[in-house]
Amino acid sequence: MAIVDTAVIGGGQAGLAVAWYLRRAGVEHVVLDDQPGPGGGWRGTWDSLRLFSPARYSSLPGWMMPPAKDGDYPTREEALGYLAAYEDRYEIPVLRPWPVSTVLPSPDPEFLEVQGARGGTVLARTVVSATGTWRCPRRPRLPGLERFGGTVLHSARYRSPAAHDLVGRRVLVVGGGNSGAQITAELSTVASSMWATREPPVFLPDDVDGRVLFHEATARYRAREAGEELPPPRSLGDIVMVPPVREARDRGALEARPMPETFTPQGARWSGGDEEALDAVILATGFRPALDHLQELGVLDPDGRVAVEGTRSVREPRLWLVGYGAWTGFASATLIGVGRSARATVEEVREFLEGNRIP
Repeated sequence: MAIVDTAVIGGGQAGLAVAWYLRRAGVEHVVLDDQPGPGGGWRGTWDSLRLFSPARYSSLPGWMMPPAKDGDYPTREEALGYLAAYEDRYEIPVLRPWPVSTVLPSPDPEFLEVQGARGGTVLARTVVSATGTWRCPRRPRLPGLERFGGTVLHSARYRSPAAHDLVGRRVLVVGGGNSGAQITAELSTVASSMWATREPPVFLPDDVDGRVLFHEATARYRAREAGEELPPPRSLGDIVMVPPVREARDRGALEARPMPETFTPQGARWSGGDEEALDAVILATGFRPALDHLQELGVLDPDGRVAVEGTRSVREPRLWLVGYGAWTGFASATLIGVGRSARATVEEVREFLEGNRIP
């Protein structure tokens, strides 16, 4: 049984950022990661994914991501390579694969007990949950989808057209964000693809990418802190025109249609009676926080989140959450944005440990 000051659950970008600040603060820690190798949720992304910010706007604390070799926007493989090198560079103490089954109050009130799904226990004076969302895909209830006889695949499991035998097939992509646009763009080159969205997709101007979005979000954050008002923000669902998406748009391959009225055993039917035969449906419908491991602590709200002040749990003072989106910190679900949340979290963790250590 290991005993540490801080257990970080999750070895993706949020977990690495927290570990970097813990290392700098001299806090004894371990990172518990359920994956077989570095990269966190990036390991599950599709092969052709492009980040929608240049490398210098996609970097973790302490070390900038090297520039992309082909254009401004790093590929999935470049992001994975950077995260693996980051672990090595800072000698981050990662145990993997070490999936966490549950976090429990310990009989010793100084600790929380982190239990492994494959055995093993870590006693931690503090816990930072940084599991993200990727392993909990959101699958909305779509009328008739259970009757559809073809392939149904969430974007979390999608890799490439060839990997799922989609070349030359009839495929409907559901979901109007960046994932839906990038996957539709790729499929449109090798398959008969369609794209369905609840609302018409919003394409950002060609010169607006993650850099601009981050600067705008930072300005809103600072204005809010100062009590000032700013116009409503752009939606994070607005589509960034990375090269494959821009090319698909220019040849007319990103014309979205409304959602089907219902799915049928052979395909889908739209309002007005139009029917399309389909071989596959890909759901680019987002994710929910991966927090099942906190169920036994009694901290989960009905919406599956945890009430926090900053990033610290309101109900369990030894628990912090980093990297799940705006409710756990400004831009905390992004590579560049998670550093701010990680730094503030580690400062609180350090202060807690210093004030509550039992001689």
